[in-house]
Amino acid sequence: MLSTALAAPAAAAAPRYQRYVALGDSYAAVGTLTKVRSAPIGCARATDNYPSGVAARLAPATFVDISCGGAETPDLTTPQEVPLGVNPAQFSALTPDTDLVTVSIGGNDVGFGEIVRKCAELSFGDPFGAPCRAHYTAGGTDVLAARIAELAPKITAVVDGITARSPNATVVVVGYLRILPPRWGCWPLVPFAIGDVAYFDGVQRSLNATIGGRAEAAGARFVNPGLTTGHDVCQLPGKKWVEGLVPTSLSMPVHPNARGQAHVAGLVAAALSQ
Repeated sequence: MLSTALAAPAAAAAPRYQRYVALGDSYAAVGTLTKVRSAPIGCARATDNYPSGVAARLAPATFVDISCGGAETPDLTTPQEVPLGVNPAQFSALTPDTDLVTVSIGGNDVGFGEIVRKCAELSFGDPFGAPCRAHYTAGGTDVLAARIAELAPKITAVVDGITARSPNATVVVVGYLRILPPRWGCWPLVPFAIGDVAYFDGVQRSLNATIGGRAEAAGARFVNPGLTTGHDVCQLPGKKWVEGLVPTSLSMPVHPNARGQAHVAGLVAAALSQ
């Protein structure tokens, strides 16, 4: 006669994580535009962004995605007004029983949107030079390097703020997918002057390095999607992970598409398995 233990159905295995909270800006939030969640719709928070991919892989008991396009570090602690609504302070989703947090933040603090617009505008007057670099280094000071330096202590504060509210959480800070190739670019399809491509790529690598260094020093894990080349805005549809100014998939300009977000989700899941 089989014992009761053998005869009874096997109990379902408990999920590794009980409560997963996703924080961050549009590089965490966006995905396919036809899959955007409401509440509020202005955040462009999609069901195929990388947090959703991580949740699908890990199957936590509870998944809360409060990331929002346009978010800067102050929007983690204060409500953020967006078209057609307000996103609550993102830290409001953190609870003592939260045991996994991902966050992508800092690009808007540095001014990614402004930089892309300015570099595109200047490129038409000097497509073979480096007018954007000249603009941001006029007077002998690299304005973008200074902005990244100003961001550094804010990243420390972000991690500290998460751990204060969710002391048992594994915190994963996620950097930014590579936007441009290391050199040359593809002007005028993506209007960055040839000399500005390497400059902007260096700015983005410095941003990721600064975010990663501060995150790890504060006790978080860091995932850097910007290390991989060959999937930037200049690649063909189907190969690119970040869309150009004129998207070739149902995503936002100069933002990750569904393929890019799936790649980031895989990197985060792999980091958590180590």
